[in-house]
Amino acid sequence: MNSNGLHIVKKITSKLAELTARHTKALNISCQGICAFLFALSAAAVTVTSASYPEAIAIETPTRASELRGVWLTNIDSDVLFDRHRLTKALQRLRELNFNTVYPTVWNWGYTLYPSPVAKRVIGRSLDPTTGLQGRDILKEIVKQGHQKGIGVIPWFEFGFMAPADSELATRHPEWLTNRRNGSQIWKEGPHNRVWLNPFHPEVQQFIQDLIVEIVSKYDVDGIQLDDHLGFPSEFGYDAFTVQLYQKEHAGQYPPANPQDPSWVRWRTNKITGFMTRLFMAVKDLKPKCLISLAPNPQSFSYSYSLADWESWEREGLIEELTVQVYRDDLSSFIAELEKPEVQTARHHIPVSIGILTGVKDKFVPLGQIQKQVEAVRNRGFAGVSFFYYETLWNVAKEKPAERQSSFQALFPESVERPNILAGWKP
Repeated sequence: MNSNGLHIVKKITSKLAELTARHTKALNISCQGICAFLFALSAAAVTVTSASYPEAIAIETPTRASELRGVWLTNIDSDVLFDRHRLTKALQRLRELNFNTVYPTVWNWGYTLYPSPVAKRVIGRSLDPTTGLQGRDILKEIVKQGHQKGIGVIPWFEFGFMAPADSELATRHPEWLTNRRNGSQIWKEGPHNRVWLNPFHPEVQQFIQDLIVEIVSKYDVDGIQLDDHLGFPSEFGYDAFTVQLYQKEHAGQYPPANPQDPSWVRWRTNKITGFMTRLFMAVKDLKPKCLISLAPNPQSFSYSYSLADWESWEREGLIEELTVQVYRDDLSSFIAELEKPEVQTARHHIPVSIGILTGVKDKFVPLGQIQKQVEAVRNRGFAGVSFFYYETLWNVAKEKPAERQSSFQALFPESVERPNILAGWKP
């Protein structure tokens, strides 16, 4: 571990000691025990060989006491969140099919999807103006109904530092935006123009942290989920604020012209890791048993493309649940991602699940592909699966909804608990 990593661990250890004294009944474990547990597992992980992961005979049902069976609920190409009755029916059907976790988006398109005083102060609106959300608090609805049905609820900050270029957020705070070396700010995502908030700007950091703390303090959520939008595209970071910060730490030198320069990539990823540490401690200070969940792309892409070094975050104890998005059609490519060393190491520390694509608006994913990928995940002993996204489970597909639902019923024939490291999960 580098000096920066050791510094972060020391900060976390100090903070956990403070939290333990403050929340002894809630944590029911000493800080020293937590740290010893994490480091012991880290040491053990390096001795694991490929012989620990033999090919297993395909199984039809899970044999473990717990398995993550999750699904993301989004407001993009999906209407499940925009009608109270539709949302209630969706949660009921998920429970009937033995799903046990939902990840509802709460920060998307430059707005919150729950009534937010923080957003009102910063953006000028407390809630996404889309018809169907007005007069409602969908997060409150999901938490109440989900918990009544035994479904864990972990709100998802889908957009992270990204925002629409024409959003009220971007218009009100142009000084918060970062840019490429040539000064351009627009990031194309399909037909949409996006911009990126500067993750190094203290006001940006405070805004994102305030949104997360707001949810943790106001709602009985089981955790908070981030993804690699907590980073930003590596070609950005040449805004005046970041350049001055870099020069201050590098004897006046300008950042490398090549955005993929290894030292420049590492400097920016370390800064984001520092913010991730701050978020972790802010949440744990408020609610120690609130999980910090992460749903990134595979590490190599996440690190070099999004500057989100989740391997370091996991190693330094900053995430407590990991769901790697492995959206591949080819089964061999899918399996290759499951067998990456950083993924194998992480699953010996925390619950590691795999994100499986069930389709998007313009891309159909057949049942056979979904079934084979779930089988591959189970055969390799992962903590479970989560599907992207709800609408394509069965509402947007070429197969009939009844056929799709029957397939998921066969995959999940019995109800099981979701794995939770803060509730006794063991690797």
